[in-house]
Amino acid sequence: MHNTIINKIFHFIIASIAVFITISMVLYPETAFDGAYDGLTIWWNVVFPALLPFFISAEILMGLGVVRFMGTLLQPIMRPVFNVPGVGSFVMAVGLASGFPLGSILTAKIRREKLCTKTEAERLICFTNTADPLFMFGAVAVGMLKSPYLGTIIAIAHYLSSFSVGLLMRFYKKNSSDVTPEEKKHENIIVRAFRSMTEAKKSDGRPFGQLMGDAIKNSINTLLLIGGFIILFSVIINILDIIGITGVINSILYSIFYPFGATPEIIDSFINGFFEVSLGCEKAGTLPDHIPLTSKLMAISAIIAWSGISVHAQVASITSDTDINIIPFICARIIHGFLAAIYTIPVSRALLDKSGQPVIASESIVTTPTEMTFLDTWTFSLSWFGLISVIIGVSIAALVIIYLLINGARLKSFKI
Repeated sequence: MHNTIINKIFHFIIASIAVFITISMVLYPETAFDGAYDGLTIWWNVVFPALLPFFISAEILMGLGVVRFMGTLLQPIMRPVFNVPGVGSFVMAVGLASGFPLGSILTAKIRREKLCTKTEAERLICFTNTADPLFMFGAVAVGMLKSPYLGTIIAIAHYLSSFSVGLLMRFYKKNSSDVTPEEKKHENIIVRAFRSMTEAKKSDGRPFGQLMGDAIKNSINTLLLIGGFIILFSVIINILDIIGITGVINSILYSIFYPFGATPEIIDSFINGFFEVSLGCEKAGTLPDHIPLTSKLMAISAIIAWSGISVHAQVASITSDTDINIIPFICARIIHGFLAAIYTIPVSRALLDKSGQPVIASESIVTTPTEMTFLDTWTFSLSWFGLISVIIGVSIAALVIIYLLINGARLKSFKI
């Protein structure tokens, strides 16, 4: 009875918000159009070309059984460190390279295929849904802060805090019996990895041509969903701004956090970042000069780690057909944001001098977002994906060689 009442109140609130937004768009059509146009521009020029190659490649690799191969091979590493099955290594690698929401998409996919349990999926999604290098280096560092060097500080703090969240989340439901069963075979781990890959490809059954076609179709459908969320929240933020709601929220928060040194400009950046990460970073990047650079970087790091309600809504939609609970993910975003801001302090002190200038001079070879074309973004994404693929390949090869040297495995025992 109590839950029924709460659900009715929640649905009433959501319906009221939807009606309010719709009426506001009718009253302020030009503002709504500008917000939609800005969101569409970001999606088409940055998000679509940056994520599409990763989406397609991830779909193909899963169909070919590469994920099962990595899962079996890296099980001895992922289980003790992050308390997730070995397939989490694939999600982590691609998620770190391509950015949100691909980490949640792959987590939901391996959950549907029962390659991990509900609890393990909730752990995995909390630290694999990160920002992509293109956004941190290109859009934020170059476009907003006018210094590619600062992207290094933001990226280091972001990824360190992400791994920290992963280490913390390994204790989430630590004593739960909801664990993916591990193979207890005494067969060589390399043999088992190749055997798992072969079995996965057989169970998929699709020829390569169909696999590629399905990968492209599914990837574009997912990106259209993401584009819809970006456009919607861009419109909502513009509406809230012109109505004056953000100004009221800013005044309330300023009166609360003024004793802690907060300024209206910093609070305004957090309000925008609460809804949409790129708008919040833009506000933080254009803070007045009297605000220290480290404070700006801390605000940007926290906003990127939080990733905005827009991304949260995307993750909720992507995982809606699974049993993954979104609450741990949101809690992890809060922890990630706090840790990212804290880690920014020592990283900034190590890479910036006392005047706030880079210790090592660096010149940009990356164009700003206003100059970045669709082709530029696509090329950057493919280059980064190639780099990550090489790193993953070298890492796997090194693990294989080390294992063979330590255990004296016999290559003749391979029965693929």
